[in-house]
Amino acid sequence: MAEKKSSQPRDIRAIIILLATQSLIGLGEINDPLIGGKRVNLGSAALFADLLTELQNKTKGNLTADEEKFLDDVAGNLKFLLKKRMGDRHG
Repeated sequence: MAEKKSSQPRDIRAIIILLATQSLIGLGEINDPLIGGKRVNLGSAALFADLLTELQNKTKGNLTADEEKFLDDVAGNLKFLLKKRMGDRHG
């Protein structure tokens, strides 16, 4: 059986959103679809935020200006939320 090809273009933003969504689930910012509610797992949130940082490092110089800005903004916002949440836990 032939594999159906997607008519939508592939875009790095889809990968960024995928990783960011997983981090937001770990931060308890959005519902975890597996449990149907919010949960906090800072280890998971940090892992996916770190993967975004790694993506930044590996794609440096290979993204359009818009893609690079999007990645930088998302990664920066997640790092901010993670630090805030970790501070809330310790303060």
